Amino acid sequence: MSKTAKNIKVDISNTQETNDAITLSGLDTKVTEIAYHKAESRGFAPGHELDDWLEAEQELNLS
Repeated sequence: MSKTAKNIKVDISNTQETNDAITLSGLDTKVTEIAYHKAESRGFAPGHELDDWLEAEQELNLS
């Protein structure tokens, strides 16, 4: 069974656009995956999207 995250905002200013598709950089992909798992562990409760993203960046030492 697949779950989807709702209301997660992604900054796409540093992405590449190819054939009308947006491709995240490798680091952005990892941050997205970590943030998704954080949201999933909370049952996707709204209001924590930015915290999830920032914590994921911090785990990868990007901030």
